Amino acid sequence: MIIEAARLAGRNLLAQDTRSAFWKILGITLLMLVGMWMLLRNIFMTYAWPWVEQLLPGIPDWAGWLGFLFGLFASLGLAAGLALLIAPTTAVVAGFFLDGVAEIIEKRDYPQDRPGVAMPVGQAIIYTLKFLGVIIVGNIFALLLLLIPGVNIVAFLLVNGYLFGREFFEFAALRYRSQDEVRQMRSKYRARIFLAGLLIAAFLSVPLLNLLTPLFAAGLMVHLHKMLSANDQAFALR
Repeated sequence: MIIEAARLAGRNLLAQDTRSAFWKILGITLLMLVGMWMLLRNIFMTYAWPWVEQLLPGIPDWAGWLGFLFGLFASLGLAAGLALLIAPTTAVVAGFFLDGVAEIIEKRDYPQDRPGVAMPVGQAIIYTLKFLGVIIVGNIFALLLLLIPGVNIVAFLLVNGYLFGREFFEFAALRYRSQDEVRQMRSKYRARIFLAGLLIAAFLSVPLLNLLTPLFAAGLMVHLHKMLSANDQAFALR
């Protein structure tokens, strides 16, 4: 079921009817990441670089390459910081586009089902901000775990797999259900939802491809929710 949902979500990335969302998601994600990289760079140059300049004059001429190395490591650190910001960026972009992508998928692949209902704008903004906060806290925790040898990528996948699975499933299911019913469904199928979240986290870890994580995650969870609903009378869509 999860593999089939992922296959359909992958097909959705280049589908003609989601092409507009494809370019919007790609463009907005890139703009947000560039903006955050410039912010990180300005913070570094304002607060950290003056300390470096005070230390460098005391370094002998023959050791001038240390300044180059420090600059190189600083650039790598900024790049690593930017990589960690992809997850919260995905959360924000998803809040803007998930309902639109879900509506396209529902009309195209599930025309016989009743249409889902998008959350009111105010509620959607609150939910997106909550999602953003959870993702930031979770990735700070993952960042701390990255300092432990042998954990690194496993920590990233597990933390983001849980968070993305939970939140994206709720985004998709809330189009049809109350929050209480969504929690019941999420609790019953927590293992499958977690595995689907791991797929999203794995997708997020692939450079360049991760820019389309909101589109992939939205498609994956819409299909998973539909499949679970069709196979469980207790949660059948009426």
